[in-house]
Amino acid sequence: MEPHLFAEVADVVRGMAGEGLGDLQLRSHRRGVKVWFGSSKPDRLHYEAQLIPRRYVDETDGAAIEIGFHAELPDEKANQKALDLLLAGKKAWSKELGNEAEAGPFLGRDTWRRLSEVWLDPDLEDPDLAFEVGSRLVDYLELLEPLRTS
Repeated sequence: MEPHLFAEVADVVRGMAGEGLGDLQLRSHRRGVKVWFGSSKPDRLHYEAQLIPRRYVDETDGAAIEIGFHAELPDEKANQKALDLLLAGKKAWSKELGNEAEAGPFLGRDTWRRLSEVWLDPDLEDPDLAFEVGSRLVDYLELLEPLRTS
């Protein structure tokens, strides 16, 4: 059985993520991979690459891959606070992440927050896609996690 796209993305992240970030935890499934640090229990403040319906982005049919940071706490103000911390450090990440990184409400759930980018209509058969998604997710890990933990 061939590994699915996001299992391959998880392998890329494991291989590329710097060891100085903490105890790396990953959980992949057919539609995404979640990455966090510390406890084996998934954190509500985490990084993710996931397949989403394109309608969440521009109300058209199709698929998209979203890559970046998620704040999925039960309290909307706490989610905004987590995002504000990253936005305060924008100088540290904006050049590398570029204009693709968008901060705001989570796609599909207004009470959560995100700092992420969206790739519209990805070619899911592209043999390089797992590497491209995984390496971009590592960019987010390496640029944002030091801001969150300092």
